[in-house]
Amino acid sequence: MSDFVDHRPGLGNELRLALAFLTRLPVRLPQHVAEAPLAAAVRAFPVAGVPVALAGGAAFALPWALGLPTLFAALLAVAAMTAMTGALHEDGLADFADSLGARDPARRLAIMRDSRIGTFGVLALIFAVGMRVVLIADSLDPWDALCVMLAASCFSRACVVHAMHALPMAREDGLAHGAGRPAQGRMLDTIAIGAAFLFFVGPLGAALGFVAGAAATFAVERFARKHIGGQTGDVLGAVQQISEIAILCAALAATLWW
Repeated sequence: MSDFVDHRPGLGNELRLALAFLTRLPVRLPQHVAEAPLAAAVRAFPVAGVPVALAGGAAFALPWALGLPTLFAALLAVAAMTAMTGALHEDGLADFADSLGARDPARRLAIMRDSRIGTFGVLALIFAVGMRVVLIADSLDPWDALCVMLAASCFSRACVVHAMHALPMAREDGLAHGAGRPAQGRMLDTIAIGAAFLFFVGPLGAALGFVAGAAATFAVERFARKHIGGQTGDVLGAVQQISEIAILCAALAATLWW
């Protein structure tokens, strides 16, 4: 029997479920939707990145309008996006980075389950936040910043869905196991929806962003498959953060080359 989830609660319910899990927005879920596996809502994952990017765009616009440094505006934007998600993905990245110091899959899984954060995790967060801030700070104005954040926020969440589909479960419990694995058709739908948001940074930016996001996703997937045994919630968080940074890099490169 296939372990892939192809349950279809309807687009509206998919969006509610995705927003309830991926953001801190106060979304009320009907009981039958709340009980559905998260993999049933994957088509809405990229759309759930929209309010996250809008929060970042608003936080960027205010200091920019006041004439404050663009770097400060970008820092506020990243802070607002992190607050909107409750640092869900950043927490996964930190735990994933901490596991890199272990030598075997069992020890890596144990480290990722530990609520404490280590040196690798702290450094990963510093570098991840710093890179996102610097890349967003290159924006010319609030609209430019919003477009970049929309592209990166939405497509990176589609990249998470690819990892959910492609990787086996590393453990028999936990966040990823409870979420389930989306069926191939739903994964492909999600990639298409997420890719549409890349066009906010233009055709060249979209092409480069797709390649960069895919390359980052495949790199994390390969490491997770070989050294962890598959996916966990922390692996999925790392996919989102690393692919988002890669997409931001691609968007900046497109502006320099165009």
